[in-house]
Amino acid sequence: MSSSEAKETFQEVIETPKVFLKEGFQFINRCKKPDQKEFLKITQAVAMGFAALGALGYIVKLIHIPINNILVGSA
Repeated sequence: MSSSEAKETFQEVIETPKVFLKEGFQFINRCKKPDQKEFLKITQAVAMGFAALGALGYIVKLIHIPINNILVGSA
């Protein structure tokens, strides 16, 4: 491996994190905080998701317990 190839490889290794950081800072600078109305919509959507998944889990558990008792109780 010649010194020019090693130098190019080293430059590539150094350049990758620089590009990543530059693009990351550009992304962060473009982002904005949500206003109160948008924040409340996001919060409501997340709360409804939690409630829906919790209800689904509860229903599955209610169905599973009697079936499990029938299967295990007969053994």
